Amino acid sequence: MAVSNAQLRAFHAVAVYGSFTKAAEHLFLSQPAISDQVRKLEEHYGVLLFQRNKRSVQLTELGEQLLGITQRLYAVVAEAQELLASSQALRKGRLILAVDSPLHVLPYIARFNELYPGIQFNLVTGNTDEALARLFEYKADFAVLGRPVEDDRLVSHVLSRAPLVAFVAPSHPWAQRKSITLSDLDGTPLVLRERGSMTRQLIEEEMNEAGLRITPSIEVEGREAVFELVAAGLGVGIVSAAELGVGHRLHVLPISDGTRSMTETLVCLRDQRDRRIVVTFLDLVRSDAGSQGSTGGIAPAGQGS
Repeated sequence: MAVSNAQLRAFHAVAVYGSFTKAAEHLFLSQPAISDQVRKLEEHYGVLLFQRNKRSVQLTELGEQLLGITQRLYAVVAEAQELLASSQALRKGRLILAVDSPLHVLPYIARFNELYPGIQFNLVTGNTDEALARLFEYKADFAVLGRPVEDDRLVSHVLSRAPLVAFVAPSHPWAQRKSITLSDLDGTPLVLRERGSMTRQLIEEEMNEAGLRITPSIEVEGREAVFELVAAGLGVGIVSAAELGVGHRLHVLPISDGTRSMTETLVCLRDQRDRRIVVTFLDLVRSDAGSQGSTGGIAPAGQGS
């Protein structure tokens, strides 16, 4: 007996949502029906796809491998459905963006929403490594990365380049200064993002090359958490100048001898580029960036823009 679509659908939903109950809600079925489909799949092949306990389910190694296949399978199914309903593809639908920082794509989302109000955007935040992982796992349509990535599977467009800057609370002794040097940061308590953050990686490289000490005082996840802790006077923060925004209650300090800059890049999977909704968003980003004088463009990742 060939594996049934109903069994694969049930497995995929449980794996993605991490729960038989949530999978049932997503597929509009009862929990016993979902459990029965997964059980039949496991019994037919004599395998174990989930480790079960009272509070959660965890994928086995084989389950992880099968999830990789079903993610690709249902991405293709979604592409087929979109092709067959192409006349309505931009009247309704959803784009999922995994972003290191949403600031760089908000203008494009606003513009796209004006043109195609039926399209829903979901933004999932995380560092560059997490955003890229979501893209390769078919959990996102686009990713915004804090570094260039050379990979033939990707199509990329550079959104912005900006230098790293330091920032402090208004009460900090440096709040009266106009700029600092890298040596000022030597041994200074820093509020840093988690490992995997491109901002952290760049400032660590810059300090190490200059033979200076980097001293993390607090490590937090997410850029907003860094802003809040620095505003509370708990150390000096480092960020791309393009990500500061407005109304942040912080004093910005250019690093006069700094050489590193952040490059924010929009990427999608090459095998997803022919989807109408994907290529339309890419074309809008390219067109809007071009009208603003950008020299960037859509190009294979690693070949520039």
